Amino acid sequence: MAGIGRLSTKGAVLLLCDMQEKFRPNIFQFTNIVSNAARLLQAARVLGIPPIVTEQYPKGLGSTVPELGAGDLTAHAKTKFTMMIEPVEKELKALGDPKIAILCGIETQACIACTTFDLLEKGMEVHIVADAVSSRSQTDRLFALSRLRQSGAFLTTTEAVLLQLVQDAKHPNFREIQKLLVQPSPDTALLAFFSSL
Repeated sequence: MAGIGRLSTKGAVLLLCDMQEKFRPNIFQFTNIVSNAARLLQAARVLGIPPIVTEQYPKGLGSTVPELGAGDLTAHAKTKFTMMIEPVEKELKALGDPKIAILCGIETQACIACTTFDLLEKGMEVHIVADAVSSRSQTDRLFALSRLRQSGAFLTTTEAVLLQLVQDAKHPNFREIQKLLVQPSPDTALLAFFSSL
């Protein structure tokens, strides 16, 4: 059902934005953000959701961190503050123009925001995984999440995405997804955001 934010594996794509080595020391909660994104990537592989990876100016900012588990994927290099560059647009077209984007990565107020705006303008439903996005400052992160919510993106969490994608303990892949949920997602300091709602 369009408009209410119900997740489905059909017509979905996982967008993994700019989780690169040089950002590691400067991004708030970087290790936990990448850990959550890695779980999302594992689930996407189990459930047949195609992933797309970008890297912001990799010549200067390094490549995608290995703990994301995306080493077998082609990372699209970019300089724009959006993932919606020509190679990504082509990949989306080849995938049949997915209608649902599950978005994680960095930075929330820059590349996540610009990507979200572009996807919303294309008519896609955007699910920002709040515990899998971050910024250098918690202020930028939280204000960007608020702004993106106002623009029409859905805010969610890693665990919520995993459970909503399978929807039933009888789902044929539930046991594999359940293994990704044995440990709760690490805290990424989002309670301040929700206390302001």
